[in-house]
Amino acid sequence: MFLPPVDPEAGASAIVDAPVVDTMGRPLRDLRVSVTDRCNLRCTYCMPRAVFDENHPFLPRAELLSFEEIERLARQFVGLGVRKIRLTGGEPLLRRGVEQLVERLARLQTVEGRPVEIALTTNGVLLARKAQALKDAGLARITVSLDGLSESTFRRMSDSDTPVQTVLDGIAEAQRVGLAPVKVNMVVRRGANDHEIVAMAGHFRNSGIVLRFIEYMDVGCSNGWRMDEVVPAREMLERVAARYPLRSADPNYIGEVAERWHYADGSGEIGVIASVTQAFCQECTRARLSTDGRLYNCLFATDGLDLRVPLRAGVAEDQLAELIAAGWHGRNDRYSQQRQAMAGTGAAVKKIEMSYIGG
Repeated sequence: MFLPPVDPEAGASAIVDAPVVDTMGRPLRDLRVSVTDRCNLRCTYCMPRAVFDENHPFLPRAELLSFEEIERLARQFVGLGVRKIRLTGGEPLLRRGVEQLVERLARLQTVEGRPVEIALTTNGVLLARKAQALKDAGLARITVSLDGLSESTFRRMSDSDTPVQTVLDGIAEAQRVGLAPVKVNMVVRRGANDHEIVAMAGHFRNSGIVLRFIEYMDVGCSNGWRMDEVVPAREMLERVAARYPLRSADPNYIGEVAERWHYADGSGEIGVIASVTQAFCQECTRARLSTDGRLYNCLFATDGLDLRVPLRAGVAEDQLAELIAAGWHGRNDRYSQQRQAMAGTGAAVKKIEMSYIGG
């Protein structure tokens, strides 16, 4: 791959005369950063307790990227065209001082000179006590995972003794401090929590909170995923619309993964993310940086590019930028589009666990 000469002081921004695109012409626009592989819940579709038990070997602290290292890498991604950074986990609020990382990243500017949007996805357990500090640090938006409203459903989905009210209090506090609009993601699994689809819709109508339903996905290799447990997005919408009429809405931006719908009476918005039944690989602009510094170009990836080794070896900024750009240039990932073709072939694909790479 040829890249023009770079001023070492300028970093990645000097090599962006045109968008950095992959083999399918998709630009690099979004970066998801996993800041920890640990979590305080054991959601059955992400970190099933049978696998992630008390003996599970989580990453030792020395292998985690420091905040300084994350900031340095993020600066290169931004110079290559990234406009939004989302912090994930595991559960990112378990990372001590995560608001300090938010503050560092919030100072970054895009190649157009605009602030980088900093967002975070959380299970909400620690959100009530962290929301104000996150807002003060420069966090722009927050998404909370919540898979049921009743105590029994929430505890079954999260496999924990945490009361659902703890998460609801966190959502309320995030909204109070101005992390708006708060988005709530519900992963829907047939026979487990799909009976609460309409109840969730009813709860968040007229609240200013955007509820999004997500098809149960075959992320990682630990959750025993089966296609018959997937509730298609069309079915979710039909269930909601039977109680609350809907009208379609335009996407907020090119590449938005959620299909948007407004309540016909003006009482709010919902979305559906249909990566199983309606693959959107052709518009995916996301790169993912794991907790230990590996670059993954797809949520369903099998391996990643190690950036921690060259980072800790002290390579120059332009060399880091070239490594990242080369990794993206060679990207041809489109797992969701290939899923159906692979079904029935007996082919076993080893995928990275979501708790390690971030959702």
